[in-house]
Amino acid sequence: MIKLEFTEEDKRLLSYGRFNHPHPRVQLKMEVLWLKSQGLSHQKIAQFAGVSVNTVTSYIRDYQEGGIEKLKEIKFNRPKSELTEHQGKIEAYFESNPPAKINEAVKRIEELTGIKRSPTQVRKFLKSIGMRCLKVGTFASKADVEAQDSYREKELEPRLEEAKAGKRAVFFVDASHFVMGAFVNFIWCFKRIFIKSPSGRKRFNVLGALNAITHEVIMVTNSSYITGTQVCELLEKIAELGLLIPITLVLDNARYQKCRIVQELAESLGIELLYLPPYSPNLNLIERLWKFVKKKCLYAKYYEDFTQFSAAISGCLEDANVKYKEELDSLLTLRFQRFDKSQIMNV
Repeated sequence: MIKLEFTEEDKRLLSYGRFNHPHPRVQLKMEVLWLKSQGLSHQKIAQFAGVSVNTVTSYIRDYQEGGIEKLKEIKFNRPKSELTEHQGKIEAYFESNPPAKINEAVKRIEELTGIKRSPTQVRKFLKSIGMRCLKVGTFASKADVEAQDSYREKELEPRLEEAKAGKRAVFFVDASHFVMGAFVNFIWCFKRIFIKSPSGRKRFNVLGALNAITHEVIMVTNSSYITGTQVCELLEKIAELGLLIPITLVLDNARYQKCRIVQELAESLGIELLYLPPYSPNLNLIERLWKFVKKKCLYAKYYEDFTQFSAAISGCLEDANVKYKEELDSLLTLRFQRFDKSQIMNV
């Protein structure tokens, strides 16, 4: 029998830990050592604790080596998957050929390695090497990734830094065309729910300017078309704010936003027009706001007439920066989607 001397403090800690430690394995170790401190034989300890004599001896050796702290160590024998030996090969293949379904991954792994595993095992392995099942995103095929990076670093970010410091006002400008119809989405329900779909295809057009810092929205609306006239009206509204700092509008290359009357009016008002690279909606912050508006006031909602429909959209936009401040502060961060070449699937 191994003879040990226990201090009163260790006895107290063992007595407490055998009931109160958060991990059951450590509780068991503490129980064994507490019984040992009471002078019981290894056979009796094994009987009371429900473990083998060899386990009792192992726990006592741990205590001899490192005291109570050693007892708190948790060591599990977790055998490595055979697939680990082929991890590099699997990663390289799935990097260029990502599987759509877990059963496809099972088949491809068997073809690559000769090892067949269940879908559950393969899913666990894929997660262990850092893979996740994510929805595929899209971006314009004509977008110039390098031009976007250059624009963001040299043009956009310096102005946004000035805006954060209160030295410039930056507005993101875009038009959205809300068609009166059924906007459907997923909801929690006891049985499938149907909403009415209004007849007709009447559009409510919103030309908005989103303040990059305050998230206030300046807008011009109509139910016909957005033209250079509406852009000029928006410029006048922004000028009427009476801001005493430089103003920059970030906007895309739509014709009605680049026409001569717009550029001349902007110049006369001292407003800078900073045009985005072609096909770069990912760099326009207001694009996120349009999706947010649909989520808040259009999805699974029915409006009797166009007046109610347009009023709901206008109302949501007018006080969004106050009513939904916390959500918008999280959604409208000044971090923009970048497209790394390794993320782009060509086939």
